[in-house]
Amino acid sequence: MADWDWDQFDDVAPELQIALVRRAVDRGDAGRERCYGCRRTPLVGERVYLDQSGSVYCELCRALDPELGLRSRLVHGPEFGHTMRLTDRRVA
Repeated sequence: MADWDWDQFDDVAPELQIALVRRAVDRGDAGRERCYGCRRTPLVGERVYLDQSGSVYCELCRALDPELGLRSRLVHGPEFGHTMRLTDRRVA
């Protein structure tokens, strides 16, 4: 087996490397919710507000205009719905 000098690939195509990283980040951002007012991604556990058209507003934008939100919900992490809750079924 030949010994590879991986450092030689660092200067080959930095523009290509940057383009690939940007494309991966853009794909990851496409599936995320963003605040309609400030375009910020709400954090897990943060309360977001939805208007009649379904637009999402974060806590910060909601504070600027309290008339915005009609209903609210918590932002869940990617593991939501995929975890198990253990319950104690012992008789006391």
